[in-house]
Amino acid sequence: MSTKISELLAIMSRLRSVDGCPWDRQQTFASIAPYTVEEAYEVADAIERGDLADLKSELGDLLFQVVFHAQMASEADEFDFEAVAGAICDKLTRRHPHVFGAGGPLSVAEQSSAWENIKAEERGAAAVSALHGVPNALPALLRAYKLSKRAARVGFDFEHAGQCADKVDEELAEVRAAAGDANGAAPAGAASQIFEEIGDLLFAAANLARKLDVDAEAALRAANAKFERRFRGMESLAAQRGQVFAEMDLTAQESLWQAVKRGE
Repeated sequence: MSTKISELLAIMSRLRSVDGCPWDRQQTFASIAPYTVEEAYEVADAIERGDLADLKSELGDLLFQVVFHAQMASEADEFDFEAVAGAICDKLTRRHPHVFGAGGPLSVAEQSSAWENIKAEERGAAAVSALHGVPNALPALLRAYKLSKRAARVGFDFEHAGQCADKVDEELAEVRAAAGDANGAAPAGAASQIFEEIGDLLFAAANLARKLDVDAEAALRAANAKFERRFRGMESLAAQRGQVFAEMDLTAQESLWQAVKRGE
């Protein structure tokens, strides 16, 4: 084990010791889990920004989360960091037989298919459903993508993307019907139905993305970034013109939006 990994493990052990940090000592798997998810998102954010210096720092924070969980498991006599590393080594070797076994070279598509087949074999008899093992804690859009992908593996899928698009249209029509008239006046007691139909619409959109081989989560992040960039551009343009964006009417704001779009 490298010197720095050993040092990190020693620091973690000290933090959890009797004379260590009170905050670290009182943590549990459940209390630390949100921080683990947060650090993973911060890694993704650094990658999207192309900030490699920050990526190094964020990867360290994420590694610390792994070490933290391993330390708590070691204290419970369940497993330690060495076992965690050993488990992923075994998994990677097992899931790459074309590299570490007798199999020949595979294309990216062939490897992706083989990877999913091996994972399905690993789930084996323990999988009471084709959807078994899709984590509940995933972001909802990503989970929708994975659920529809699992269903497709056993044949429950549209034949082509056009049918998925038709389903999106169908779900949008159901949202409109639940929401009421064109002025947005929803029928009394319709909130729960609107909630359900919106969910169906989002699921259908995620399924369409999968069928078109688009990462729905990444596509939505890109759309969020575009909206934020353009919105901030509108605010800046309004300020340059001596206007207060929040005090402008919608027509004037839309004019700014179009100006920002044209300037991109």
